[in-house]
Amino acid sequence: MAHKFEIYKDKAGEYRVRFKYNSEVMFATEGYASKASAMNAIESIKKNGPEAPVEDNT
Repeated sequence: MAHKFEIYKDKAGEYRVRFKYNSEVMFATEGYASKASAMNAIESIKKNGPEAPVEDNT
């Protein structure tokens, strides 16, 4: 699969989510205290992301 969400623990012990496409990190989230919160962030991105507007600040 060319793209995936990845949950990992940072140096501070918080759970973070990063989205990878062809092994390149496209974005990462803030830190969460629990893995469940990180999973909720993924579900929110999946649910709300497709309808998010594009803001062009060029």
